Amino acid sequence: MKLHIKKGDLVKAIVGVDKGKDPAKVLTVDAKKQRAIVEGYNIVTKHLKPQIDQNNPDGGLVKTEASIHLSNLALVVGGEIVKTGRKLNDKGQLQRYSKKTGEFIK
Repeated sequence: MKLHIKKGDLVKAIVGVDKGKDPAKVLTVDAKKQRAIVEGYNIVTKHLKPQIDQNNPDGGLVKTEASIHLSNLALVVGGEIVKTGRKLNDKGQLQRYSKKTGEFIK
């Protein structure tokens, strides 16, 4: 499945609680569910039971990032939000490009 956001991209939330925050890096993308985990966005508190062999033997509350639907994220290139499309590059491969500037995106 072709998505407009990949792992490692800078994105910005366009709706929700995190709207208006600085752009952040995408940590993972789940193409099947069309969701992404973004660094510092959608922070949730999880309750962990005490574990003997794990890193957290006492249990307690842990804050982690939860996933966000891709439709709520916009790609940031050069400090600006851009819409993306796909077109053939010099090698004949489909590559993402900025519809605003027409330049190819990494």
